[in-house]
Amino acid sequence: MLLVGGLTTAVTSFSLGWRRDSLTLSRLGFWALLVVAFPAWWLMRIAAQWIYDKEGFSGSIDPNWIEIGFIAAEPGGLLLLIAIILTGIGVRRMRRGGGEPSTLVRVGAVLSTIALAAYLVAVWAMTAKPD
Repeated sequence: MLLVGGLTTAVTSFSLGWRRDSLTLSRLGFWALLVVAFPAWWLMRIAAQWIYDKEGFSGSIDPNWIEIGFIAAEPGGLLLLIAIILTGIGVRRMRRGGGEPSTLVRVGAVLSTIALAAYLVAVWAMTAKPD
């Protein structure tokens, strides 16, 4: 839930700052990704692997909801890392350029939105357990 909350905060900040090219909202989104979402991704991934091993799943006949979780976790983490790098560079350029719009922040916002959508699908799969 921390991961989804951090991504929601970042995506909301980016989307509100999209039209106004707000440096403040872009910085809030970047820090939400860096300080909340990224550590939460590690926490989620470590806890997921621990529970997976504890419950005795072997990988041969895992339920679909576990596969959906793994499919969302790994690429989502990569998207998150790329979004952090791009938005960090974009915010730095915005700060140096007097608040001019940054394409990198917008690309990071799109990547964050894709990651958030993937994690919401994974949360649905884990709660609904479609088999």
